Amino acid sequence: MTALIDELLPTAKEVQRRAAEKEAEMARELKQRSEIAAKERAAKVAELRKPSGMSEEDKIKLAANAINRAVANGLTEVQVYRFPNLLCTDRGRAINQQEPGWEKTLTGLPKEIYQLWLDHLQPRGYDIRYQIIDFPGGMPGDVAVIVSWKEQTPTA
Repeated sequence: MTALIDELLPTAKEVQRRAAEKEAEMARELKQRSEIAAKERAAKVAELRKPSGMSEEDKIKLAANAINRAVANGLTEVQVYRFPNLLCTDRGRAINQQEPGWEKTLTGLPKEIYQLWLDHLQPRGYDIRYQIIDFPGGMPGDVAVIVSWKEQTPTA
């Protein structure tokens, strides 16, 4: 009977050793996936810092399509872009604090969007808002770019 029990039921020490090995293997895999994700994120941020290469006309068409779809759905604003705070020179601090000149912290595509609004949308009465939309670990995270066209009611 002892031989059969030894074959079927490992000792607690053996189970602990196998569990520790499995835990270490899972930790290695998690670390490896995390490192790969960090490299991919860094590459994506580097790509987003570069000029888009789109013509002004194509940018306007994209904006018009997003606005027209939102209007067709009864909306008065639309999130046109979301980006990591790493595309701001201060990681989104000025946007989060709503400091004057926050737009000077923008780089890459977010800066292009702001310039498109400044050149073409603002003169047509559109508003733009950049805001932090998540706070991982209590720190500013991703930034949303929202274009709106809601009529402003005068304040008395």
